[in-house]
This record gives sequence, C-alpha cells and structure tokens, in this order.
Amino acid sequence: MRPTTLAFATFALAVAALVAPLTAHGGPAMEITSPAFAPNGEIPAAHTCEGADRAPALTFANVPPGAKSLALIVDDPDAPAGTWVHWVMWNIPAATHLLPENVPKSGQLNSGAIQGRNDFGKTGYNGPCPPPGKTHRYYFRLYALDVKLTLQPGVTRQEVDAAMKGHIIGKAEHMGTYRR
Repeated sequence: MRPTTLAFATFALAVAALVAPLTAHGGPAMEITSPAFAPNGEIPAAHTCEGADRAPALTFANVPPGAKSLALIVDDPDAPAGTWVHWVMWNIPAATHLLPENVPKSGQLNSGAIQGRNDFGKTGYNGPCPPPGKTHRYYFRLYALDVKLTLQPGVTRQEVDAAMKGHIIGKAEHMGTYRR
C-alpha cells in the first residue's frame, strides 16, 4: 500500500469510529442515560434500599421512527439466586424523553405507562439491595416497540418479554453498579 493510501485508510477508520452507530432505520442508535449516574458508574444510595429507594431519572434519545411505545426493564444479573428484576414498565409513550426521578409505584401512570411486579413482589421500582460484599451490575434496558402491549398492571417480566417478542425495533442500555 502506498503511504497516501495508507494515510487515507487510517483517516477513514478514525472518522468511522467517531461517528455514532447507525441503526437499521439509518438514524443514530437509541440511547438511555441517567443524570444520577454515569455509564458503568456507581448508583447513588438514594436510589437503593440503603437510601430512599427512589427510581433515578432516565433520559431517552433517538427513539426509532415507527415506535408506538417504549418498555423498560431493570435487572441485576449478579444476584445470588440468578437475574433479579428491579423494575418493569411498558406502554411508555414513544415521544417520552425523560422519566423523572421517583416515578410513583402504581400500576398505571398518568402518561399511560404501566408497571409490572418486580422480584421483590412489588409494583414499580425497587433499587439495588445486594448482599454485602461483591459489586453488582444493574442494567437499565429500554426497548422501542412497534405496538402498545395489552397487558394488565402487575404482570411479571417474563410476561412482558413474551409480549414484546417480534415487536422490538430498537434497544438501548445503561448500566450502573452498586455494592454494600
């Protein structure tokens, strides 16, 4: 390869690495973030069982065109008994860009979003509460769906997963950690 060809190829790779990943619809990849904690950062105690156990604020961006609703699942794959579900919510309006901190722990929200039962046996969000010792990872996964789900408040994550099958048109995740 000639030096100019090599330089151009190196430049093209560098530019490609800086450009946001594109999705099947040609737009930027869907995103979920939280002003409460950085990606891979520690979740503040206020959002855990050692604090007020309030849901953190979440922001959504680049929801794909054609999305009819969003679903949110938060889980801990490091729990001793296997993956532990902390929050299940669906039928979040597709135009939503912010879930505020401390979402009410009720089955039906004013926005039309619906919440399910977590592995604590409760409706809504319950934050990190791992046994003392090891650091656990908490995945906040956002799904863009081409339908609104016809599920009743209080259903489990497994029921939401089954209803979403074949309807996911976008996905994003934000991971935080916590250790007691």
